[in-house]
Amino acid sequence: MRPDDWHLTDDVDDFLARAGDFLRSRPGLHVMPLTWAERVRTRGADAFGTEAPVFGLLERAGEVRAAFYRLPPRGLGLTPLTPEQADSLAAHLAALGHSLPSVSADHSTATAFAEAWQRHTGATPKLRDTRLCLYRLGTLTPPEPMPAGRGRVLGEQDLEQVMFWCGEFAKAVGEVVSIDADSWAGTRFADKRYTLWETPDGTPVSIAGMNPMIGGQIQVDIVYTPAHLRGRGYAGAVTAEVSRAALAAGAREVVLFADLANPTSNALYQRLGYRPLTNWAAYDFS
Repeated sequence: MRPDDWHLTDDVDDFLARAGDFLRSRPGLHVMPLTWAERVRTRGADAFGTEAPVFGLLERAGEVRAAFYRLPPRGLGLTPLTPEQADSLAAHLAALGHSLPSVSADHSTATAFAEAWQRHTGATPKLRDTRLCLYRLGTLTPPEPMPAGRGRVLGEQDLEQVMFWCGEFAKAVGEVVSIDADSWAGTRFADKRYTLWETPDGTPVSIAGMNPMIGGQIQVDIVYTPAHLRGRGYAGAVTAEVSRAALAAGAREVVLFADLANPTSNALYQRLGYRPLTNWAAYDFS
């Protein structure tokens, strides 16, 4: 495979025109390229930094076989690649003088690219401690019984409450982000629809969000319950509510990520009907 089979562009509309059908053919596995390309398309590249985004696709005999995206200074995101495809991409980016801080993808793809990048650039890859499982919803099975209370969809009038919960989630997962009224529109949290689980007296106890539908797929992201309220069924209830809403919106696939180091959340999602699709990994380059 020749490195020049990879075609790069900073034009997201051109990228989606050429690679859109390929990305939508496996929306679960292609969740991250679909999501970030759509964010750039709707918000504009300037919303994510001063450097132009880079999108790429691998094309052979007029057929797209793979794709990637990068929004500097963030790392590289990939669709599933064979080792040969990963090597040809690493060779191509290295020849063009690209410098990469990291790569993320399904585990086998991320590992293949990290090894190829080391061969072509000498950079040392380090596997991040946080490893994820990407789940896809099969048959939704709500908790039985549900905890007392109800789900409530949050609207524009609830922005202050949404920002507070997203800030708590970000701190809990170690995500460094400024969340306030001025910075909100530029965060990855701004384009989601949120549902709260409230106790019968109206006290909010858990939150879940879902991304807009892209390519027939909706990603559930985020799910958060304060530590002192866990173990009472609130996360399962609010996740079931958001999953039901995603199906009602017409999603063919509903997906979510879970930290493999957290057996409680993984077991919860599986009880709700989510099934493992692939393991996810990220490597940092020194």
